[in-house]
Amino acid sequence: MDYSARTLAEVRLALVSGVGPRLRQNLIAAFGSAEAALAARESELVRVDGIGAKLAEKIVAAQTEAAALAELTAAAERGIHVLTHGDEIYPAALREIHDPPGVLFYRGDWRPTDQLAVGMVGSRHATQYGQRHAERIAAELARAGVTVVSGLARGIDGAAHRGALAAGGRTIAVLAGGLNKIYPPEHAKLADEVAAQGCLVTEAPPGMVPLAGSFPQRNRIISGLSLGVLVVEADDRSGALITTRHAAEQGREVFAMPGPVDSRLSRGCHALLRDGAKLVTCAGEILEELGPLVEPAPLPTGGELRHVAELNLNDVEAAVLAHVRTEQTAIDSIVAASGLPAHQVLATVSVLELRGLVRRVSGQYLRRV
Repeated sequence: MDYSARTLAEVRLALVSGVGPRLRQNLIAAFGSAEAALAARESELVRVDGIGAKLAEKIVAAQTEAAALAELTAAAERGIHVLTHGDEIYPAALREIHDPPGVLFYRGDWRPTDQLAVGMVGSRHATQYGQRHAERIAAELARAGVTVVSGLARGIDGAAHRGALAAGGRTIAVLAGGLNKIYPPEHAKLADEVAAQGCLVTEAPPGMVPLAGSFPQRNRIISGLSLGVLVVEADDRSGALITTRHAAEQGREVFAMPGPVDSRLSRGCHALLRDGAKLVTCAGEILEELGPLVEPAPLPTGGELRHVAELNLNDVEAAVLAHVRTEQTAIDSIVAASGLPAHQVLATVSVLELRGLVRRVSGQYLRRV
């Protein structure tokens, strides 16, 4: 497989131990590209904020282009692909966060509809109550066309993935380690199922084992890929709460499911609710926050389109609907014509579809009803 010089440079930089997303951004800001950063002298590198002498030495000694190519070729043989920040299919919502990954390794496939996504997180030591409701809500979201994003961990994460899969929907698992080092190991089969029906993704090189500090860093990708994050069950020190902090910083919605008042694993959720998170007991309440839903409107009669003023649409819904034609219309063309972010268009299309105003012809096309 052919890789551009830009892709190989991004991978080489990603393989330098100690260069995380923020330092990568500092290097790109200073030198203009990963290629230029790798070509810089140590004396130039140490002038960059956060780059000390030892790290500058590592960058200068970074793997060669041939070594990076060998790494990518070996990954491709295992079905692992690479995506860089400059690639067209790089998730638009993730590109918007302040510290996006420069490189993503993934197995499975990305789809434009994955921009209509909700993150689901919670305790690794979940109760039967938590796991049952996580599976239920994930299945409800999947049936509504929402992609469920989680972290493949034990407990709530695993339940969220299983719920989406059982409903025949899409799910994305964001890993803290490499795709050749599935963690936890007992979720290897679940990982294969996710890859077959969605996508496994990580910023860690394929052979990297997950380190303790990798999990909080991974959580920003879960929230970054999502329009909102739901915490199903968590104690007051749960790592799931780190994900909600990322979500708040990224401008995502935060949802929490209440639990028994005498359960330790309800403390984190109840604290979030006291702090203003939206209370959720079913997927419909999440969808209502992401885009007002009403009962499907009656179909037009006599072949005439209803006037926008008669439909009680908000400004975004009206803007999207105005660019949907009665013949097949590409979602990409609606994004271009409306000037709205892709993830907002996709979310609004789902609302209009539920209201009976548009109908999908395929995953990429729809028409006005």
